[in-house]
Amino acid sequence: MDLKTYFNETHGIGVLSTADASGAVNAAIYARPHVMDDGTLAVIMNNKLSHKNVLENPKAHYLFIENGPGYKGKRLAITKLREEQDSELMYELCRRCYPKELEPEGKIRFLVFFRIDRELPLIGTQA
Repeated sequence: MDLKTYFNETHGIGVLSTADASGAVNAAIYARPHVMDDGTLAVIMNNKLSHKNVLENPKAHYLFIENGPGYKGKRLAITKLREEQDSELMYELCRRCYPKELEPEGKIRFLVFFRIDRELPLIGTQA
């Protein structure tokens, strides 16, 4: 199953791990990413620590644990390519965003695009 179909059809919990320029690590719960037609991953990020970290250090890791019994999921090593702030595409993709006009005043969101450097299963390496 390709990643676009996988993330459209599979529900679970996502964790985005980032590190700042000095290597201090952060992990945060994130929604399923959007897989774009060009194969990049798009993640909607608030203007918080994870976003600050990818501005300083473009390398990150996305871990996804599928709902259900056992330990199934994906681990993706990713690198930030570019971002858009409060773009129309972001609002089209967002599964839980209010329309732009209903967002709280001053709230800033980014649609951040990542290259997938490596894909591994949740458990094991299958190297």
